[in-house]
This record gives sequence, C-alpha cells and structure tokens, in this order.
Amino acid sequence: MENKKYFFAVDLGATSGRTIIGTIDSKGNTADSRFELEEVTRFPNNLIEQGGHYYWDIHALYFEIIKGLKEVAKRGLEITSIGIDTWGVDFVCIGDDGAILRNPRAYRDPITFDAMDDYLKHVISRKEVYDITGIQFMNFNSIFQLYAMQRERPRIGDGTSGMGNTALKNAAKILFVPDALSWMLTDNMVCEYTIASTSQLLDPRTKQLDERLLASIGLTRSKFGRMVQPGTVIGSLTDEVQRLTGLGPVPVVAVAGHDTGSAVAAVPAKDENFAYLSSGTWSLMGIETKDAIISDLSYERNFTNEGGIEGTTRFLKNICGMWLYERCRLEWPEEVRKLSHPELQGQAMTVEAFRSLINPDDPAFAAPSSMIGAIQQYCRDTNQPVPETPAEICRCIFDSLALRYRQVFSWLQEFCLSTGKPSGTGAAAIPVLHIIGGGSLNKYLNQFTANSTGATVLAGPQECTAIGNIMLQAKAAGLVKDIWEMRAIIANSIEMVKYEPQDKAQWDAAYEKFLAVVK
Repeated sequence: MENKKYFFAVDLGATSGRTIIGTIDSKGNTADSRFELEEVTRFPNNLIEQGGHYYWDIHALYFEIIKGLKEVAKRGLEITSIGIDTWGVDFVCIGDDGAILRNPRAYRDPITFDAMDDYLKHVISRKEVYDITGIQFMNFNSIFQLYAMQRERPRIGDGTSGMGNTALKNAAKILFVPDALSWMLTDNMVCEYTIASTSQLLDPRTKQLDERLLASIGLTRSKFGRMVQPGTVIGSLTDEVQRLTGLGPVPVVAVAGHDTGSAVAAVPAKDENFAYLSSGTWSLMGIETKDAIISDLSYERNFTNEGGIEGTTRFLKNICGMWLYERCRLEWPEEVRKLSHPELQGQAMTVEAFRSLINPDDPAFAAPSSMIGAIQQYCRDTNQPVPETPAEICRCIFDSLALRYRQVFSWLQEFCLSTGKPSGTGAAAIPVLHIIGGGSLNKYLNQFTANSTGATVLAGPQECTAIGNIMLQAKAAGLVKDIWEMRAIIANSIEMVKYEPQDKAQWDAAYEKFLAVVK
C-alpha cells in the first residue's frame, strides 16, 4: 500500500531560493514515519538597484515557483500542497485593481537609515513600541519602512503632489512577501502570523496588528489580509496557475512564512526543556514559550518576541554568526581560500586558545571595509595580542562566538527561571541546546558551544527551514496532529550529533576574560 505523501516547499532567502519536494512515508504510527527531501530547482534572488533604491523582483520569484511546479507536473508527482517561507519584514503593495503597484523595496534600501530614530523621537517612544511588540529594534523593520515611505518626497514633476510614496498611497492591500506570493498563486489574501510578527506592528499578546501603531504611520487594519496561523489552508491554485503548470487545484498552505519560524518548528526536541541556536551567517539563539516575555530586562538586553507555530512565541536574540568568518575568508590569499572549511578550521585548532577575544556583536563588525582589519583593531583597542595568521583569526572568531553564546544562553536561563519555563534550576533550567541550520555541520564550533554553555549540544538538521515548511503542510493535511508529532518524525529521520561539555575550568576562566574584554 502506498503511504507516501508529497509536499512542495518554496524556501526563499535574501540571496537565493529553491523549491523542494518533501516526501513523508506515513506508517500510521508516528514512531515509524520518515521524511525525505529532494531539491527540485535552485535560483538567484537578485537585489535590484535603481534610482537610489533597492528592490526585489517579485515577478521573477513567482516565475521560479511556476518553473518548479512545472517540473513537478512533468514528473507526474501528485503533490498534496504547497508552502512558501521567506525572509522577514518586506512587503508588497497591491492596487484596488488587483495589480502589484511596483516591485517591493528591499530591507537594505537606504530610505530607512534615519527613519527609525526619527520615528522614535517624534512619534512613539522606543520603550512604548517595545512594550507593545516585544520586538528588537532594527532600522529595516516594516514599521520604519512604512514610516519612511509615508514621508517620502516626490522626485518627478513640480513637487506639488505632497509627500508619501505613490505605491503606498494607492495600495488597497499590503502583503508580506510570502503572503504576496501565495496570493499570486491562489488569488486569496492573508496575513500569516509569524511573518507579521517581524514587522514590529504586531502585539504578541493579542496576536493581532496593533491599531495604535498602524495609526501612527497613517494605516488601518483593513490594509492587511486576515490574520492566519501556520498550518492554515489559504486556497487552491487558480485556473491560470493550473494552466501554466499542468497541475490541478493543489492547496496552498500558510506555513510559518518567516523562514526562522519554519526552522524552529523543525527543532527535533523531545520536550519543552531546550534552547535552540539557528546557526549560519547570523546566529539566532532562543527558547520557545507559550507567552511573550516583555519586561524591562528583555528590553535592556534587546531580546525579541517573534511568532511561532501553534500560538507559541520565539523568544530569541540575534547574534552575529559566521558572517565574521565568511568575510575574513574573502580577504585571505587565494591559497588560503582554496583550503576546505575543515582544513582551515583544523589549523585554527592548533593555535593558542583564548589568546584574543572580541565581542561578535560590536558595531565595528557590522559592515567594515575590512573584517580582518576590524578584528585586529578591536584587539589593539582592548590591549590584547593581535591575531595575524588566518588560523589565529579563525580561532579568535570561534572562541569569541562560543563565549558570546554562553552569555546569551545564561540570560535565557534567567528568563526561564523567572517565568517558570522550562522547569529546573540553575544550569539544568535548559539542559539541551539544539543547533540547527548550516552551522550544525561545524564540529569545532559545536564542541566549543557545549564546552562554553555547559549544556548538551545536539546538532542537526541542516535543512531545518525546508523541513519545518513541509511538516506544517503535513499538519494541515492531517498527517500529524501537533508540533510534537512533527518533531518526533524529524528525530526519526535524521541523525543528530551529540556534543557533551568538556574542559569546564578552562572555559570558565575564558568567560571571565571575555566579560572583561567586552564590557
């Protein structure tokens, strides 16, 4: 008997995208069910610079989705549903005639550079905005993009048409990127909860867009689609899309539209007592909570409360991750760049530990002209030995990241104990740290993270975003009943690598040095 179900996942990042087939072999018993992934297409997501602004090509992304669906039809696969996840904050303006008014601005657009500070100074204070949303402050959050667009000046004509972006002024609806692509496939407009939570317009207590914040930027709730939770069926492919692809009326499911939301849904945890580290260019470390944690302390430490699945909140902190290493690698000589990552990182393990430490989240490392120069200058400024060789610089980065993870992990334990979730005391408040994403393959940093935090580290899966996307589709199809069945199937299907803490005294001493350096 054929028990296999096929799901089509669209996973879009800020530089590239891909379409994936997820196959779930359902045995009627969660403990025996398995999944497999197969990449169908991969394509660039090009940032378009024109007229002093940066845009995403929304129609090119739509074309690539259609292309992937055509390939599925050509293979004769009967897919159960389709789900789309993307990066956060960006949105598309739709006219009352049902047409896209222009390509959406990208979060890197310079229009927002001073918008956040201006808004917080003249409209609503920083603390008030945080108390409503619990979201950390970044200049490209949707609220500040929309504010900047409202005060945009005309560039063509006699300048008498007043202020305000033309597309925004004429928008009948504003859809976040994954919702806009789902609308292009189904002709149905929704506002998916996890992607909306990245906007800094959503109140995590009510799980709705906040009317006061909307009014502060000249908008009303009616400008957005109906709020839906992950796992909701948005609609079926339109007749037009069916004709273009050769498929039938396949349902489109609102998965966790924010890629990190889908990634955290794929953490193969056994119970609530865990933290996660989504490790890649950026590191996102957090816990899954029933309710948002919004307090003076979370505000002071700049933690964020993003939407999760089944009404949960992803309480987390953004940490600069492998961006440091990736940027340095681009600057090293060709003979160094030719080394594989394990070869170069293996060399780093032969040099002195904790010789030089940095704060990975120092503003000096946000966008320096030379990352190597920025790291060396930081060490000079803090009276430390200056790392010179690629091995020394790599070791400095890995040591520092692991110690920064310890700092954030210790804060998470404090928040857990103060809220009573998860159960436990002291270090046992969070006994397990799951590392997911591309960084889960980095065995050296994984071991350092276990040593530094004192927690058992379980590494994997790497393809967490696509897996979470597919599992939420499986839930919508009735194959699994909740997040714990999803996670059980994931745990059945992958091999996690366990790292236990080592060298406690050495890492405790290094942490004291790290705190002295970064304060």
